[in-house]
Amino acid sequence: MTETDSLAISLFSELLTADQLLRNRLTRVLPNKMEISHFSVLNHLARVSGERTPAQLARSFHVTRGAMTNTLTKLEMAGHIHIRPDWDDARRKLVAISPSGLSARDAAIAAIMPLITELVSDLGLNNIRAALPVLRELRVKLEDDTG
Repeated sequence: MTETDSLAISLFSELLTADQLLRNRLTRVLPNKMEISHFSVLNHLARVSGERTPAQLARSFHVTRGAMTNTLTKLEMAGHIHIRPDWDDARRKLVAISPSGLSARDAAIAAIMPLITELVSDLGLNNIRAALPVLRELRVKLEDDTG
């Protein structure tokens, strides 16, 4: 095995393990049994202006339409989003965050911030600044390769 191979395996092993550990910690602190996928969609809808179609959301999160539909159904049942027909194209639906969804997103942010703040503090701002460009470049490369 070459040094490049060894480094590549180590990098992806660390990324996958860190992802799993972070997801476990976030799941434990998110309020009201909120799932990470629910928080992610609510956070996205809170940050973007206007409505999104389920297909646009699925593309944004790199998940299948079926997976996104499942998440949206749960969020709608909780009253966190509104789904309405697209008046210009009856085949499409449009999704918007509700006031309840904004409150749930804010509660989730309040719940996860101590964890995130502690991790950033422990790692140090210089390490975070150094790691972010590499992680962004990796993400962009992976997005470009998905076609």
